[in-house]
Amino acid sequence: MSASNGLVIAVDGPAGSGKSSVCRGVAAELGMRYLDTGAMYRAMTVAVLAAGVDLSDEAAVMAVAEQTVITSRTDPSDPGIWLGVEDVADSIRGSDVTAGVSAVSAVPGVRHRLVGIQRSQVQAARDAGIGIVVEGRDIGTVVLPDADLKVFLIADPAVRAHRRALESSPGRPPEQESVAATHKALLERDAYDSGREISPLVQAPDAQVVDATHFTLAEVIEQVCALAAGVQR
Repeated sequence: MSASNGLVIAVDGPAGSGKSSVCRGVAAELGMRYLDTGAMYRAMTVAVLAAGVDLSDEAAVMAVAEQTVITSRTDPSDPGIWLGVEDVADSIRGSDVTAGVSAVSAVPGVRHRLVGIQRSQVQAARDAGIGIVVEGRDIGTVVLPDADLKVFLIADPAVRAHRRALESSPGRPPEQESVAATHKALLERDAYDSGREISPLVQAPDAQVVDATHFTLAEVIEQVCALAAGVQR
């Protein structure tokens, strides 16, 4: 299957809903590029933490952001993220980054700068006639309000917590304490993302809701691809 007409798909949803896996799968299936905007905010957080600035000092955070060069590879089979020439694909998943990314991403200047980069990459994919699948929390509402297809991906919080805990303990069942802690952290992140003043996580009025709670990854990818096939440009 191919989406060679420059289709732009915006996928939003809460943490742990499966956005990355679904978006990469859809992009690979349709022959499109893939952009993880969350990885960009995490990369910026790596830079801010490395600079040792106070995350609550917006001016200091922005001073770092203005000097930071972030590059994303948009190949769904091999995505990547760099700070300058440094590959930070592994370090962006550290616990310190997870704890700090909400504060960094809430700085208006940071969001403005990264949104500009995101839109440039989307335009490049559209100009190339390849198309792109973009994931995040404000893609359909702020970054790409004119996307050809908007998807709001959800899943039951308990299911999201179990899946996230599995990621932390590959090859063995996660401990109940781990699942409970992950569940609590996800609910806190949901509340923060939905309640923040700048670019909150909300469903765009014209987004298609896809509930991944009772479906496999392959089935969710199939559902999104079917929605893409019905888009009239």
